[in-house]
Amino acid sequence: MMDPLINEESSYAPKQTYFNPYAMNGGTCLAIAGEDFVVVGSDTRLSQGFSIHTRDLPKTYKLTNSTVLGACGFHGDVLTLTKVLNARLKMFEHEHHKKMTTSEIAAMLSTMLYHRRFFPYYVNNIIAGLDEEGKGVVYSFDPVGSYGSDGYRAKGSAAPMLQPLLDNQIGLKNQQNVPRVPLSKEKVVKLVKDVFISAAERDIYTGDAVVLHIITKDGTTTERYPLRRD
Repeated sequence: MMDPLINEESSYAPKQTYFNPYAMNGGTCLAIAGEDFVVVGSDTRLSQGFSIHTRDLPKTYKLTNSTVLGACGFHGDVLTLTKVLNARLKMFEHEHHKKMTTSEIAAMLSTMLYHRRFFPYYVNNIIAGLDEEGKGVVYSFDPVGSYGSDGYRAKGSAAPMLQPLLDNQIGLKNQQNVPRVPLSKEKVVKLVKDVFISAAERDIYTGDAVVLHIITKDGTTTERYPLRRD
């Protein structure tokens, strides 16, 4: 029985609340492909609002010797997605006695995301690695599985700032009579460090450090550089 002192027009009536299963934990990741290498980078700050949860959590996950996943957004969904993805990779390896290629992992991730399209993973994903010919490839995804192959892509909280810079420096968009020369690994590493320094200056959700994974035919090497911590 409803309390007679509380009615629909009363300011004391309980308000309707809504359940929100998502949170945005910030962070930025990007990948740039070269002729025979790929550089994948992410910052290490995990935050929510104006609170920093940890300063040492890269958003990159090594899947195979030639493939790295960059994932940022809601960290709870990132943990679930990477757990399921690693289980699928192990199942494939046990059944076929070989590891999945980068393009196969990208196709599998697309179907996994599409399967959850009605309650999607709140994650921005990049798959980067080497293809069957040893060339660098970068696949970027939306939350429901649509994906495409790009030579470079930025995802996360600082992506609106970084993607135009990559379009200018890597894609040479809207530039005429500019020679297109193959990117060297050293130039790409330097560029990634510079763009993360710029992102840390302007985005409070990006900072503390940048972790780079450099993928070549010889394997994956990891480098770490400090960013501003305020």
